[in-house]
Amino acid sequence: MKNVLAAITAGLMLGSMAFAEAPSLSSEEKAKGWKLLFNGKDLEGWRSFKKKEGPKQGWVVEDGVLIHKSKGGGGDIITDAEFNDFELTWDWKLAQGANSGLKYFITESRKEALGHEYQLIDDARHKDASLAGGKRVTASFYDVLAPKEHTAKEAGEWNSSRVLVQGNHVEHWLNGTKVLEYELGSPEVLDAVSQSKFKLVAGFGTKIKGHILLQDHGDEISFRNVKVHELQ
Repeated sequence: MKNVLAAITAGLMLGSMAFAEAPSLSSEEKAKGWKLLFNGKDLEGWRSFKKKEGPKQGWVVEDGVLIHKSKGGGGDIITDAEFNDFELTWDWKLAQGANSGLKYFITESRKEALGHEYQLIDDARHKDASLAGGKRVTASFYDVLAPKEHTAKEAGEWNSSRVLVQGNHVEHWLNGTKVLEYELGSPEVLDAVSQSKFKLVAGFGTKIKGHILLQDHGDEISFRNVKVHELQ
């Protein structure tokens, strides 16, 4: 019995150690030029919008996972680097009833941190997901374009997402399925923008080089394995 308990304890310890390991890149990813945007330890490479430093509260790192705590404050965080053509992947999970998002094309020349948002929301419980005819559900181009499919997992489970920007072409992927694609500056996109809350934002819906942003919407959300591949 003692040997069984010792084996179980050792297994739990090894599992905990594996879970706590910092994110890493495979040899293949390194060869292709992928980079980690989150090192699994701290907010190195991230800061607050229009500030030189990151927030002192709200965002914490636990067991290699970046977490925004519910009602923790701190505000949105953006990457130090800007990106033009890129492939971005990340894992995320929400607390029940939570709302958040990942934004790209963020420029500090704008007064507010406005960009194209890949919506991250508890579709089943947060009322905002039922508004705007599907343009505010998970993986939507928030308030502009709705995804073609709904493949999000239940709140509390990990999801995997991907954004591809190549030239004027943009794709949103969720859990291995391409759920949305659009062309920057196209009549379809510009018409949709004109009917959205971003209709007065100059240049919205067109291609710009910008930062990546993780949103503080007041709720709890966790991120891990945040990786980017800059495309030629």
